[in-house]
Amino acid sequence: MNKLTLILALLMPVLALPVTAQANTGMQLDKAPINTANQESLQRGAKIFVNYCLNCHSAASMRYNRLKDIGLTDEQIKANLMFAAEKVGEPMTVAMNKKEAKVWFGAAPPDLSVIARSRTPDWLYTYLRGFYRDDTRPSGWNNIAFPNVGMPHVLNELQGEQRLQVTEAQDAHGNKVESHKLVLAKPGKLSAVEFDATVADLVNYLVFMGEPARSTRMSLGLLVLLFLGLMFIPAYYLKKEYWKDIH
Repeated sequence: MNKLTLILALLMPVLALPVTAQANTGMQLDKAPINTANQESLQRGAKIFVNYCLNCHSAASMRYNRLKDIGLTDEQIKANLMFAAEKVGEPMTVAMNKKEAKVWFGAAPPDLSVIARSRTPDWLYTYLRGFYRDDTRPSGWNNIAFPNVGMPHVLNELQGEQRLQVTEAQDAHGNKVESHKLVLAKPGKLSAVEFDATVADLVNYLVFMGEPARSTRMSLGLLVLLFLGLMFIPAYYLKKEYWKDIH
C-alpha cells in the first residue's frame, strides 16, 4: 500500500500537466492553417524564419541540409537562407551570447527546434499575430497570448502597430466583464490577410522543423500496416494447418 501511495504521489505532477497548461492559456486560440505537404508554404516559412527569427533564436536540432526535404537544393539554401553558417550540414545556430541576451530581453531567447511541439501550432499562430503597443513594457510591446513577454514584435514592419482596446460591460448578474480587442492603429507593409498568410507559412515551417521526418515516418507506418495486414492472411491459414488436429 505504501508503494502504491508513493507511485501515485510521483505521478500526480505528470498527470496534472495537461490541465495546468490548458488553465494557463486563458484565451481562445485561433486555428492555424497547417499543411506540411505544401512545399511552397514551407519554403516561404523557412525564408521568414531565417530573416526574422534566426537573428536571436537558434534551432540547434535542425540542419540546413534538411531543407532539401521541402524541395530546395544545396545551392538555393546557400544563396538564400545561409547567413550565419558556411556548410549546409551545419545546425541553425546564432552568434548571440546567452548572457547578453538575458540582459537585453530579461531572458535568453529559447531554441525553436521543437517550439511547435511544445507550444502547439494554434498558440504560435495566435501569439505571432497578437502583439500590440504597450509603453509600459521595456520593449514597447506586449502580447495578448503571452502577457508581459520580453520579446519585441519583430514582424511589426509587416503587420504594423496594434493597440489593445478594452471595453467593459455587465453580464446577466450585474458583474463587470472586460472584453479585449486588438485594433490596427498603424498599417504595415502587408494587409491583414497577407500578414495572416505570412504567419501561417512561418508556423507551418516551425511545425515541419519540429519533426522533419514526419512525412517519411507516416509513409513507412502505412507500409508496415499494409504488410502486417497482408501477412495476417497466410499466418492465419498456417495457424489453422498447425492446429487442425487439435481443433
